Parts: sequence; C-alpha cells; structure tokens
Amino acid sequence: MTAWQPHVTVATVIARGGRYLLVEERDKHSGELVFNQPAGHLEQGETLAAAALRETLEETGWEVRLQGILGVALYTAPGNDITYYRTTFLAAPIGPVADAILDADIHAVHWLDYEAIRANSARMRSPLVLASIELHRRDICYPLDLIYSQ
Repeated sequence: MTAWQPHVTVATVIARGGRYLLVEERDKHSGELVFNQPAGHLEQGETLAAAALRETLEETGWEVRLQGILGVALYTAPGNDITYYRTTFLAAPIGPVADAILDADIHAVHWLDYEAIRANSARMRSPLVLASIELHRRDICYPLDLIYSQ
C-alpha cells in the first residue's frame, strides 16, 4: 500500500496598477488552455519562498519581491484526484528578465484586471486562483516570517 502524500505547491499573486499577472497554460489532463497564477511544485532542498520566486521567473519571465503570504490551502483536483497543499505568496513586480525562457507549457503571460479575471472564471486552473485574488482584494496578508525552518 502506498502512503498518501499531498503535493506541496506554491503560487504567487503579483499585482500592479489594478492588474494581476497570470499565465495562460495548457492543462496536462484536459488539454485546454487555462489561467493560473505562476505556480508549481516545491523541489527537494528548496524553501517555499525560493520555490515561489523560481516558479514566477520560469513561468512569467518576471523578477518579483515577495511581500507576504496570502494563505495556505488544501485542494483536491477533480481531474486527477491529487491533493495539493498550496502556499500562496503576494509579490510586487520588479521587472521582466531579459532573454527569459518560459516553461514549455506556458502559452502566454497576461496582466488582467479583476473584471477580466471574473469574466474568465470558468477558465481558471482551479478555484484557488480567484480565491487568492479575492484575499488580496480584501487586504488579507500575513508576514513572510509566518514560515520558518530549523
């Protein structure tokens, strides 16, 4: 019998001038194009913060500065029945990185306002995408030192 383990992931909400930085990516299970925050899996030996910075750069080509933690969530994806343990960070954009090479499954990078995100809510990768933006809009944010390691 295999022990159950959630997949540890990170995501980053990046806001600038009323717009949010989202990626449009190919869903590996459905094949459809969906919207998501820059997000991905924690790699061995990596901190959650380092994973968020790495995933943001790999998926958007942007360098960001982490500002806080919006929340932690458990989500079981209906398409694959995998449970994800997701830490969502808030970050400020610093700027695009010259000659950045994006992950192969990224179709496009968009700065979308809240209305456009709501209008595309059916195309979000998971309900966590809109939920984390709603946390930001409600000014819910925890300090980065909420996460520590020994």
